[in-house]
Amino acid sequence: MDFINEIKLKVLNGYKVSKDDALKLYLEKPEELYKAANCIREKLCGNKVDLCSIINGKSGKCTENCKYCAQSIHFNTGVEEYKLLSYEEIKKSAKENEEGHLDRFSIVTSGKGLKGKEFKEVVGYYKKLNEECNIKLCASHGILDKGSLLKLKEAGVLRYHHNIETSRNYYKEICTTHTFDDRINTINFAKEIGLEVCSGGIIGLGETIEDRIDMAIELRDLDIVSIPINALMQIKGTPLEDNVPLEEEEILKTISLFRFINPTANIRLAAGRNLLENYGEKAFKAGANATISGNLLTTCGSNIKKDRDMIKDLGLEVKGDTI
Repeated sequence: MDFINEIKLKVLNGYKVSKDDALKLYLEKPEELYKAANCIREKLCGNKVDLCSIINGKSGKCTENCKYCAQSIHFNTGVEEYKLLSYEEIKKSAKENEEGHLDRFSIVTSGKGLKGKEFKEVVGYYKKLNEECNIKLCASHGILDKGSLLKLKEAGVLRYHHNIETSRNYYKEICTTHTFDDRINTINFAKEIGLEVCSGGIIGLGETIEDRIDMAIELRDLDIVSIPINALMQIKGTPLEDNVPLEEEEILKTISLFRFINPTANIRLAAGRNLLENYGEKAFKAGANATISGNLLTTCGSNIKKDRDMIKDLGLEVKGDTI
């Protein structure tokens, strides 16, 4: 039996892929790797694709120096800046996504961590959305303490999104204004109070394949249920504006490795889908089973109807669909 299928069968029987296993898988023929990852997805996750959407609820003026980010005050990117949107603007977006039969909706805000008056306001938003909309609520408000996360949960938030972005080893090359452990602590606080956690990262930052594998293993150790994989979008004005865009094969191989390492998680397409043919059609046959749909934060996303049509054409179904 060849190595890929040997590891695939072991994963289907509960085996945890090691770093050495993953490095060997990375060197295998891409099409065979995709096929095996797709089999794991099919056997352990089924044919349902999870669709979610986000709204950029507060933009720009972030104090942190994450090198990939358009919203940092440390870089001149020309990003649109605004304070927390009104409830009516956010409710309108939530309703549109509800009507598009998306499963989840999240408010995302810029900054190290939302606090003070704006945090109090957004807690009120979630309470109202829970009463006035029929869509599951997620939240993404940066580095928070346990008490703040508990207030979000009490307001009706079911899942907290907080990326680890890259490996522990490489993180200091990407950000120096807060630590990798600051992010891990927020994730652990969220889990401790009973929130589900969505956490992933960005590939194409200049990291090695070992860094990507370390990130995938870290996410497995954290028992993350939803793992967004972003491919870096080079934004003029950031320190990474000249990074070479990843090729499709590189992205697909990474998605497949994440499926091997996190066999039951939702592996979610996020930023960078435009680097993939037909906004990621092949990714859903290489281990992915979820995506952010609609517009993203500072880059364009994919259209909800186009995503639905693509998923249907692939013989898959949208999670929660009754239409």
